[in-house]
Amino acid sequence: MNDSDIALRLGAWWDANARDLPWRFGRATPWGVLVSEVMSQQTQMSRVVPYWQAWMERWPDARSLAAAPKAEVITAWGRLGYPRRALRLQECARAVAEQYADELPRAYDELVALPGIGDYTASAVLSFAFGQRIAVIDTNIRRVLSRVFLGVESHGGAASAAERALANRVLPERARRSVTWNQSVMELGAVLCTAKSPLCENCPIAEDCAFLKAGRPGLGEKRTRPRQRFQGTDRQVRGLVLAALRGLPADASLSRTEAEKLWKDSAQLSACIASLDDDGLIEIMQDGALRLPQG
Repeated sequence: MNDSDIALRLGAWWDANARDLPWRFGRATPWGVLVSEVMSQQTQMSRVVPYWQAWMERWPDARSLAAAPKAEVITAWGRLGYPRRALRLQECARAVAEQYADELPRAYDELVALPGIGDYTASAVLSFAFGQRIAVIDTNIRRVLSRVFLGVESHGGAASAAERALANRVLPERARRSVTWNQSVMELGAVLCTAKSPLCENCPIAEDCAFLKAGRPGLGEKRTRPRQRFQGTDRQVRGLVLAALRGLPADASLSRTEAEKLWKDSAQLSACIASLDDDGLIEIMQDGALRLPQG
């Protein structure tokens, strides 16, 4: 097996088949790439595109987002899920605007020090936005590398030292090729080498895949992102409250009586309202009414 041959075939496949997402192919600023990565966490790309486009049209850089009212930021996040990400992104924007004159830093240590930015997002920005040679390690990349080079499933959880070592070992030496490698391996995992039903017959590197040669042992075992129940969870209740508030006119509030109609379990509803308040996503007024943050 020749790693460079695999990289060349994957690169050719990427050139012909990559999804035309608006933040790809040099069409977005580094800040736009970071926004896309934050929005895409635990969210399907197809859902992200319209939100990203509307968001970047409204707040094209860190400084404009930093100055935006919290209520508008939470409303614009819409149904992307995990709305705390919206506030963390605004915190990040403030740090970039204040500490780096509205320009994203190009050093890994400075990026991971920003609010809400972890190893994956920092690495993705350095690779995709700045063209630096760095291994990007997400769920899709780990799954592909484990299958192709080790012949086993990636079982999820935090990336192990062995997985990081593998990602760094197979990363092309030239920076430009390393960027294409990161993009193409991630794309392959997203559209062909999926967790449960990989389309091996369409894979450009199937002939070199140790997992396929071994008969795909334990396919889908211990899926990295297991399907989670949503109906009846606190996530659903919190989402209902936020949706009701986003649907109100600016500066309007939701009375406690109106809020109590949103969910039949009053104890769960109260706990969820309290948690939204703790997270800074809503404000509870003296009469018990709810509103989006006014700061």
